[in-house]
Amino acid sequence: MDDRCSLDKPELVWRGREPVASSRSVAEERPVALTFNGSTYAVMMASPADLLDFGIGFCLNEGLVETARDILSIETVDLALGCEVRIWLAEAHAERLAKRRRAMAGPVGCGLCGIESLEQACPPPARVAAPAKFRPGDILRAMGALRPLQRHHQATGAMHAAAFWDGNAIRMVREDVGRHNALDKLAGAIARAGLTTSRGAVLMTSRVSVELVQKAARIGVPLLVAVSAPTSLAIETAERAGLTLIGIARDDGYEIFSHAGRLKFETTEPKAELERLAR
Repeated sequence: MDDRCSLDKPELVWRGREPVASSRSVAEERPVALTFNGSTYAVMMASPADLLDFGIGFCLNEGLVETARDILSIETVDLALGCEVRIWLAEAHAERLAKRRRAMAGPVGCGLCGIESLEQACPPPARVAAPAKFRPGDILRAMGALRPLQRHHQATGAMHAAAFWDGNAIRMVREDVGRHNALDKLAGAIARAGLTTSRGAVLMTSRVSVELVQKAARIGVPLLVAVSAPTSLAIETAERAGLTLIGIARDDGYEIFSHAGRLKFETTEPKAELERLAR
């Protein structure tokens, strides 16, 4: 995991008494350009760390490629104004991307780049059919285990984290100033490591929008857990994807918004307990 996420920038802290020097680091944010076959496709504001993971995960989560093997080469370049992730795709995928770029060049009625209809804005999500089951307490312990692994957030207070939990332990964590970027980095890291995702979960330290659900479904996890709440469209999309969506995860429990049947409640009144946690 790359360490270029924070910078030391001593400032003063005032808490009602004499100001003192601060020990806080500041989250680093830079423009990161994603170029494909020599042409710039998008510029994201992101933390300049784990950019190979970011590029691969972006390709996978945006549906630009089916597998990481479709990426012929990838490299990162530091520039004066930011960073470039230079990606070369196989010819068929490059042509698909060129058509999408041509759509982005014209006027767009709905306000989303390269999107020309409501159907394109809300495409059918990838289906998750994994029959995995999870114990409620294990999910709580996983979320608790994530906190000390957020090194850059602890230093800056300004970073989102996305983690992969394989059902027993957290295998990897990626952080970024943007929650979508963090999940793209995680997707790339999972692909590079060749991890099996069908019995694990993505853990997020943010609210859940529809894009995060779509990305989690593409990664292939049956469970997405977040510390904050989901949006209505995120819940609808999770239902369609077959993804179990848990939000508002706190030390004493959480709320289950879709496909609660994947949780194994070991209680004398499982139905009542399920309804209590799902409210």
